[in-house]
Amino acid sequence: MIYLQATTPGALHEAVPGISLQEARKIVGAVHRRDSLPRSVKMVRRAALDAVRAISVLPRLDVGSIHHSSIDPFVKYACTTPDQLVVETVRIPLEQPGRFSVCVSSQAGCDLGCRFCATGRAGLSRSLEPWEIVEQVRIVRRGLDRSKGQRVRGVVFQGMGEPLANLESVMHAVRVLCEPSAQAIDSRAVTVCTAGIPHGIRRLADEAPKVRVAISIGSARPAVRRALMPIDRAYPLEQVIDAVIDHARVTGIAPMWAVTPLAGINDTEEDARALAVHARRFFAATGLRPQISIIPYNPIDAPERERFERSGDDREAAFRDVLREEGFSSRKRYSGGGDIRAACGQLCGPSE
Repeated sequence: MIYLQATTPGALHEAVPGISLQEARKIVGAVHRRDSLPRSVKMVRRAALDAVRAISVLPRLDVGSIHHSSIDPFVKYACTTPDQLVVETVRIPLEQPGRFSVCVSSQAGCDLGCRFCATGRAGLSRSLEPWEIVEQVRIVRRGLDRSKGQRVRGVVFQGMGEPLANLESVMHAVRVLCEPSAQAIDSRAVTVCTAGIPHGIRRLADEAPKVRVAISIGSARPAVRRALMPIDRAYPLEQVIDAVIDHARVTGIAPMWAVTPLAGINDTEEDARALAVHARRFFAATGLRPQISIIPYNPIDAPERERFERSGDDREAAFRDVLREEGFSSRKRYSGGGDIRAACGQLCGPSE
C-alpha cells in the first residue's frame, strides 16, 4: 500500500505499472497542493489516476487541539495517530514575517531517558511512520494564510523522540519534504537533532548531505553527561564528536551543538572548558567552528528530588565568557511557547 503524502515521483513511478514519471510528478504535486487525490489532474490519464487510487491511501492525523502561546507566536498542535497515540508538533515563527519552521516529532515518546526532557521521561510507545512525520508539516501548512504570504520555510526534527532511532522513517520523510513536487522545502533548511547516535550521524551525511545535524551536549564532562543522558553509556560524547567530524568533512556544514545549562549541574567553568576542548578538536579536524547554542532550561513535570532549575543570567554569562576566552562564540537561542509547554524539552504527548 502506498501512502500518497509520503511518496516521491520516482517511487510512485516504480510502484504503479503503466504511469510515466511525468504523471507521477503531477500526481504527487496534486496531493500536496490540493491535500487530496483529485478525480482529474491536468496531463495525467484517467487510467493512471485509477491505477494509483487502487493501491494507495491518504490517511490523516487527527488534530485533537491547537494551543496558541499568549507570549509569542508559537503554536502547538496535539495530533492523534490512527492507534490513538498523541504526538506534538510546533509551529515556530522565523525572523521574516509570515515564514515558519515546523518542529516535528519522529516518535510517540522516547526511550532515551534524558533527565531534563519531558519526552524522555514519558517512555516510548512506538516510532512514527514516514507519512505520520510528513503529515505534521501538512497540518501546519493547512493553518497558514497563503494570501498573506505565509509559508513553511524549514523543518526541524526536534519534537518528540530521537530521530536517529527511527532513521529509516526520518530519511524517507526528509526525501519527501525536500522533493520539489511534494513539500519543496530546501534541504539546507532541514535540521535533524540527536542525543548522539554515531552511525546515524554518518548515514545522514552520506544520504542527506545538505541537511544540518544538531547534537545535544548535556555536559562535556563524561560523568555529568552520563547522569543527565543515559545514552552516553552506549555512545560517549567522544564517539559522537568523531561522527560529527566525519559528517562535517562530508557535508562542509558546521553542526549545531546545543547546551541546556542547569543550575549547579552543568553550568560551571569546568563544563565550559571541557566543551571548548571538544570544539577545539572539532575545529582542528574540519576547519569549521561548531555553532554552540545555549538553550535555556524549560520546566517539566518531575519528582521534586529530580527537578532542575534554569541557570541564572550571571552563571550563564560566565559560561559563555569562558567559551569566548577559549576562542569559541555561542548564541543564546530563544525557546518559545513555554506557557503552552511547546518549548524545548517540554513535549510529552497528551495535551494539557
